[in-house]
Amino acid sequence: MEAIKVWYDREGDFLEIVFKEAKGYFREVAEDIYERVDEEGNVIGFAIFNFSRHEKESLTVPLKLSRLVTAGNP
Repeated sequence: MEAIKVWYDREGDFLEIVFKEAKGYFREVAEDIYERVDEEGNVIGFAIFNFSRHEKESLTVPLKLSRLVTAGNP
């Protein structure tokens, strides 16, 4: 099983969480929040721009869990 990868770029203030390494693209789901989806539209990760701005706020990431893909769940 592939591990979930978390990457934060302090200089760019960008957080990315990757559930599965695969070709995909980002689509905006809320201000500064993007889901990464594969060619079939399954969620394979997400990203948050301006992350430190959200740091002290409650942050909800609106992912469609029924379409969430991980390495063990194609």
